Amino acid sequence: MDTNQNAVPTFYTVGEAARVLRVNPVTLYRAIRDDAFPAVRIRTRYVVPAAALAELVAEVTASGGCVDIADLIAKRRKAQEAARLSGGASW
Repeated sequence: MDTNQNAVPTFYTVGEAARVLRVNPVTLYRAIRDDAFPAVRIRTRYVVPAAALAELVAEVTASGGCVDIADLIAKRRKAQEAARLSGGASW
């Protein structure tokens, strides 16, 4: 187990991710359940990949403007569907 208190986690709880994004956790839970924000479900609990937050920050920084997470998710879904249809990764 990593004892470094300053290490960046691989996953955030929904509450932690909501604090990073400065939104209400209920808003983030709603987006996750609507499949509008990436998360991993472990039984009844969700965790948010730190990479998803990093990707969001990178996209906002690169665009220099407002980024709609729904657009990012739509792009991700299209890429996943294309990969599935071409025999790529199934998930």
